[in-house]
Amino acid sequence: MHATPAPLADVPAPVTGSADIRLVVTDMDGTLLDDAKRVPAGLWPMLAELRRRGVLFSPASGRQYATLAREFADVAEGMVFIAENGTYVVRDGVELSSDPLEPAVAADVARTVRRLAADGVDVGAVVCGKRSAYVERSDEAFLAEVRKYYVEHRVVDDVTAVDDEVIKVALFDFGPAERSTAPALEAFAATHQVVVSGEHWVDVMNRTANKGAALRGLQRELGITPAQTMVFGDYLNDLEMLDAAEWSFAMANAHPEVVRRARRIAPANNDNGVLRTIAEVIGIPLRRA
Repeated sequence: MHATPAPLADVPAPVTGSADIRLVVTDMDGTLLDDAKRVPAGLWPMLAELRRRGVLFSPASGRQYATLAREFADVAEGMVFIAENGTYVVRDGVELSSDPLEPAVAADVARTVRRLAADGVDVGAVVCGKRSAYVERSDEAFLAEVRKYYVEHRVVDDVTAVDDEVIKVALFDFGPAERSTAPALEAFAATHQVVVSGEHWVDVMNRTANKGAALRGLQRELGITPAQTMVFGDYLNDLEMLDAAEWSFAMANAHPEVVRRARRIAPANNDNGVLRTIAEVIGIPLRRA
């Protein structure tokens, strides 16, 4: 049982229910979804009302595009999906932008993961292509984690030889990724991004790739300003995205650095913080179903 949800906190500007918001962008895990990975009650009627008012709702996640598209299948028409931590942006099945990783870099990361595993680290690589994700580990414990974020995935003999355009390499570490796997990837940080995207996940991407860059590109495309943009996040892969919106919210359960970076604090993901905040800022009644 959760405690009574706290009100919106640390809001430097009045929340009147009449803000001119045209774009709502939210991370998924630890932000929109609760800790059990459940969609919050009231999301679907909220999305219908946002659409009626001309407000675009955009999921922005480290998850694969196919995974996001399946989650929102009934309402996906016209929705922009910022997938794979901003490396792949899609609307109505059409690519809006992408930031592919050089095959040689993806292969080097995969080989590094192999060495870590040989040294006893319980880790596996997910090579993320536009069509599918690719893994070498086939044990059920690892695949169970992969399935949560990558609906389209294949077990292959060699992830360095896949025939796909690779946009990211994700590493799942059964231990604390920020303290174990991430430091082992420091050599890549000199030329690429090494981002801790969750307690057990680390992503290697191009320096130019992040949710913030994808969001700024979308804002330019649609003619939407940061002042008309509301963003929610909880982890380190959300930092640049928060910088792209004047209405930036860290969840109450967010990483300390995210709390420092955001302009405002929203209730925790387990307290339906995203929908409660949208309802209060834009002035939309929050319905449970």
